[in-house]
Amino acid sequence: MEWIEKLNNAINYIEEHLTEEIDYNQPAAIACCSTYHFQRMFAYMANVPLSEYIRRRRMSLAAVDLLSSEEKIVEVALKYGYTSPTAFNRAFKTIHGVAPSLVKEGGIELRAYPPISFKITITGVAEMNYRIEQKQAFRIIGTGQPLYKEIEKNFEIVPQMWQKAATDGTIPKLAAMMDHQPMGLLGVSVCNNAEEWKYFIAVASTQDIDDSLTEYQIPASTWAIFSGSGTSQSIQDLERRIVTEWLPTSGYEYGNAPDIEVYIHADPQNAQYEVWIPVIKK
Repeated sequence: MEWIEKLNNAINYIEEHLTEEIDYNQPAAIACCSTYHFQRMFAYMANVPLSEYIRRRRMSLAAVDLLSSEEKIVEVALKYGYTSPTAFNRAFKTIHGVAPSLVKEGGIELRAYPPISFKITITGVAEMNYRIEQKQAFRIIGTGQPLYKEIEKNFEIVPQMWQKAATDGTIPKLAAMMDHQPMGLLGVSVCNNAEEWKYFIAVASTQDIDDSLTEYQIPASTWAIFSGSGTSQSIQDLERRIVTEWLPTSGYEYGNAPDIEVYIHADPQNAQYEVWIPVIKK
């Protein structure tokens, strides 16, 4: 399918540029989505973060170079973007379990990570409840924090934000100010290519705010809205299924708006929630 073909073309681009610094915007553009959405789709489908995949591929090729060429270790390190021999040694040992100096001696067991390619597989045994809705722009208020461009670095930031908001009174304060749809506590990922990436814990509100809060305008968009219930892990499972099962055959692709998690009943062990994905018709 066209969507899968775009992803594979993006992987081909990465393969062709493994000896260069890879700007994630380039493969994302080939896949026709934002850098954030490309990284997220890749991680869900490949079960490994994009940065780790690139590291594994580089170290796989570095091992081949060390075995089959007369290149010095420092030359191979520079070839794959490591100006520091110590950093290259650390990355190589992380992947192969041995120092690169031992490879030249021969008889060392190494790991190979071949290039990934995507294809459609038969999934979707469990049902997914969703609706498509067009929404006008709306304002959110809350607390926000910048995010890294490599999304796996944010896996610690976001939980820490929620923990802080739960203990410093932010969540009940926001709940009291909520007066607009969607009615629920919001986790908003603003990760487009036009502005600084940020994550907000927020509510939809028209009320005035003090200096402890900030505001953001969610643009008018078409949304695919999926409902679910369960634990914090179950919402991650739903988001993975949206990307790997629903999106490829939906007739839609990612739009240029934030991803929104709506916590209607925010019990960590028995949550009622919705996942809002911005979409446009292909």
